[in-house]
Amino acid sequence: MKIIVIVGPTGVGKTKLSIALAKYLDAVIINGDSMQVYKYLNIGTAKIKENEKEDIPHYLFDIKEPTDNYTIYDYQKDGRELLDKFKEENKNVIIVGGSGLYLKALLYDYKFNKEEINNNYDNLSNEELLNEIEKYHKTDIHINNRKRLIRELNKINNNSIIKSDINKKIYDFKIIGLTCNRDKLYDIVNKRVDLMFEEGLLEEVKSLYDKNIRSKAIMTGIGYKELYKYFDNEISLDDAKELIKKNTRHFIKRQYTFFNHQMDVTWINTDFDNFTNTINEVINYLNN
Repeated sequence: MKIIVIVGPTGVGKTKLSIALAKYLDAVIINGDSMQVYKYLNIGTAKIKENEKEDIPHYLFDIKEPTDNYTIYDYQKDGRELLDKFKEENKNVIIVGGSGLYLKALLYDYKFNKEEINNNYDNLSNEELLNEIEKYHKTDIHINNRKRLIRELNKINNNSIIKSDINKKIYDFKIIGLTCNRDKLYDIVNKRVDLMFEEGLLEEVKSLYDKNIRSKAIMTGIGYKELYKYFDNEISLDDAKELIKKNTRHFIKRQYTFFNHQMDVTWINTDFDNFTNTINEVINYLNN
């Protein structure tokens, strides 16, 4: 059994690579994105479309309602059940997504002290983390100290992680990271957000807003929280669009920081002019 993890920021070709590798390895695909577990959150999460799956089995996509509280504990439990099942069947697995803490909790020796844990803080900026804390009490934690902000918010929610050995792998796997230079990446982000609006992001979020769904997933998800502010008449539509682009750029910076410090990633530059070159480079790496 082979487990290949594909990470990287939005728009670099993770989905396309996952399909190519799944066909090459006769593998199934497991979602590694904290937002793509939810139904109806399609455009804003850049979820794979049905016609892109090419009959390859996909797991942990669209498994929960937007109102459900699906925690990192739940993801770890469901993901490990699948990995153990496929290991027994000697079936290759591709895990694709950009939620670093979810992937680390799945693949490394993370233990939690209670089932109610909810650590979906990836999409929150440091300012938003601080604001969440100060809903309960004032704090002297510096806004740039992200680790302490998260730790404090976990304490408030009584959601401590019991870390036995978080650098110990509990599965044998390789991590591929797709990347490109920062200027190109930010240009991709801007164009991708514009395309999301062309594809119906505004209508997607409005349908959730009209149902008065204000779950944690919606109110922390990039592309959703900003448009809720627009529908609440707090900001203009243009401001919401720019805020989505800005928050996505900041999220990408945090992704790189997490993956470079917390996981052993082999980074490969995406060839946008000929993606086959990228696929072949990854396959050559995996075969060596």
